[in-house]
Amino acid sequence: MKVHFISPDGETTQTVDAKPGDNLLELAQNAGQPLEGTCEGQMACSTCHVIIDKAWFDKLSPASDDEEDMLDLASGARRTSRLSCQIDLSADLDGLTVHIPAESRNMQGV
Repeated sequence: MKVHFISPDGETTQTVDAKPGDNLLELAQNAGQPLEGTCEGQMACSTCHVIIDKAWFDKLSPASDDEEDMLDLASGARRTSRLSCQIDLSADLDGLTVHIPAESRNMQGV
């Protein structure tokens, strides 16, 4: 399956091979995307915030209340924002398009 990452300026798309069960944050980090994930998937930060393409947003499981609370802290959050650490891929997400927010902060210097 494929996941498409769109750069903050919308100019560049990186298509990455994935398999069902992969975590979106880990996939993005392994592909060199600028997502920090400071809390390592514990929902204690919002540094893995991404914007899911509108066409794909309703295909994801709904965000938990805890995730929604963390998204309130995310810089540049939108209606289709999610924490990538909370998205495990399934076969029906083949072709998922993810926008990296312009306001993302990466403390790792990547």
